[in-house]
Amino acid sequence: MFTHRERFHRIFNFEPIDRIPMYYFGTWGETKQRWIREGYEGPYTPTGDHHPLLPGMDPDWEGSLWNVQGLVRLNAIGDCGSGVLEETDDYRIVRDALGKVNMYSKKGSTPPHTLEYPLKPTRESWKNFRRWLDPNLPGRYPADMAERAKELNEKDCVTCFMGGALYNWVRDYMGVEELSYLMYDDPILLEEIVEELTDHFMTLMKPVLQVTKFDFVYFFEDCCGSNGPLFSPAIYRQIYDRYYRKLIGFYKENGVPLALIDSDGWVEPLVPCWLESGFDIMFPVEVGKWGAGPAEMRRKFGDRLRMFGGVNKFILKESPDTVRAYLTELKKETDKGGYIPIPDHRIPPEISLKQMQTYVEIFHEVFG
Repeated sequence: MFTHRERFHRIFNFEPIDRIPMYYFGTWGETKQRWIREGYEGPYTPTGDHHPLLPGMDPDWEGSLWNVQGLVRLNAIGDCGSGVLEETDDYRIVRDALGKVNMYSKKGSTPPHTLEYPLKPTRESWKNFRRWLDPNLPGRYPADMAERAKELNEKDCVTCFMGGALYNWVRDYMGVEELSYLMYDDPILLEEIVEELTDHFMTLMKPVLQVTKFDFVYFFEDCCGSNGPLFSPAIYRQIYDRYYRKLIGFYKENGVPLALIDSDGWVEPLVPCWLESGFDIMFPVEVGKWGAGPAEMRRKFGDRLRMFGGVNKFILKESPDTVRAYLTELKKETDKGGYIPIPDHRIPPEISLKQMQTYVEIFHEVFG
């Protein structure tokens, strides 16, 4: 028997294991509500996407990765007045501390619609915005960081942290359209922004890595859609590659053994770029309408490709025999090592509690 951490690393180091861990990537809020109506009585978080854990699942790996397990505030810390600007029965319009204005639907889980972005594609706007990335702003580190790190180090669970977003953060600040134009209109400015973000992550993470053991760093990029990447491999190599190499090298030099990149969509045009930059694990290998799958990805990119995901979440609605056949086919890839199958995104409310419980049972039957 291995610990959860040992098992995780042995899989991605292509070493023998006792079994495949049973993980997933959380649920929609409506899914939690459905499962409670259907009899779920265990612990869960009513807000956020992760949890609940069902009997038979391994300890949650996601945890508080988005805020570095509570050890540091990486995000920009704005000083604009925030609050609700307008509210109806259908939506709320809210301005945050960076000045970003979002419209939130009250009719279910759906991404907000951004009405105004805080960063414009100009040097003057960047000069004004970058002050919110100052590593010395109050509140970056908790007073009890050492105690929190010690507690995290002693847990027998896989731990990770969001350690980079060189495309996604700029997209979040500026919007897809303006960022896409900036790549061509002023690539020098964009590279300056990416370079500063890289230094920002390394500066703030250095004290954390001196006291904490992490199993992998999670790069959140979401840079692909159903028809492919939102920028070309040429742009990637021109602007992003050297900074990913720098960040990944920094994390590995400071004791983080694996680097994972998260992007939904059809990612295949960028996979060779990511492997060249030093990423180890692709996530979530979203099946989607383009039919991505671990076996096909390995045929195209070789056994060096390591994957986390690749289970069509909607297969969970099918009969037990269909689920069993689907997972049995994936076992051919887990037997090679370097792959942990999990549903390829948040579990939607179409999946009942009973269907999820059946999936957990069949998973253990197939994977040991």
